[in-house]
Amino acid sequence: MFDHFVWSVLVVPPLLVIAVRLMADRLAPSAAARAVAWSAALAAIGSTVNLLLFAAHAIAQLPGVDRLLGWSASVVARDVASEPWVPWLSSALLVAVTISVWHRVLRQRRLLRLLPSSGAEGVVMIPDPAAGAFAVPGRPGHVVVTTGMRDLLTDRQFEALLAHEHAHLAEHHHRLVRVAELAVAAHPALWWVGRHVDYLVERAADERAAERLGDRRTVAHAIGAAALAGTAPHPSGLHAASVGGIVPRRVSHLLRPAPALLPQILVAVPILVGLSSLVWTGEATLDLVELFMAAAR
Repeated sequence: MFDHFVWSVLVVPPLLVIAVRLMADRLAPSAAARAVAWSAALAAIGSTVNLLLFAAHAIAQLPGVDRLLGWSASVVARDVASEPWVPWLSSALLVAVTISVWHRVLRQRRLLRLLPSSGAEGVVMIPDPAAGAFAVPGRPGHVVVTTGMRDLLTDRQFEALLAHEHAHLAEHHHRLVRVAELAVAAHPALWWVGRHVDYLVERAADERAAERLGDRRTVAHAIGAAALAGTAPHPSGLHAASVGGIVPRRVSHLLRPAPALLPQILVAVPILVGLSSLVWTGEATLDLVELFMAAAR
């Protein structure tokens, strides 16, 4: 079973980072965001289940468990005799992953409860001189904008900002961000992949806003104006209009001719990398079941 641990826990996450680095910017951002987010989720699930399987392996070796369940602990121990530390390390990592994911879930719920309710026509204007804007998911979702942001932009730029934020709502980008956050909580090596999901959903919203307005330059100017005002991401992580260091890349994509995109079928590559972890995890599950059956004889 050790090869399953190596592949799902140690190899797949950095392999996914490499695949995303090589391909994500050459794919349509909306499709790429979905592929990257869900591939990270698949990799995190595969890694976590592998830790669970090895933790079960460790529990099976505890004194008294063999008598309780009626099997031979020595048979179980021989299965990992060359790597006896793996089940115990996996148990410790599984505890850390459980705490990390649960903390992230609670944080997401807590922040969502703090967000303002919807106003007329899906836009909530907050009297605040600081420039800020973000999308709040819901049924229906709405956009929150500060008066500082409204005063900063021309009417056309403000229209571009609203189009950008409504694009987040229409494409349910908050779900992709949450999935990526939970994947990172489950496996810290996916941190860069999670950050790239943030970037890709912003790029997708930029492109949709530009398509709606028919004016890429106005969208770029609105993004730049928000960034120069020092807008920080909203603490909820729900798509502030300006997001730090990715702004120059977003503006550059809007102002320069679009590069030739890779065939859309290649969005399957990161998904396949994530799925490979699940396939190996399924095989590891069968191996563990067979081992327990042999130990019970």
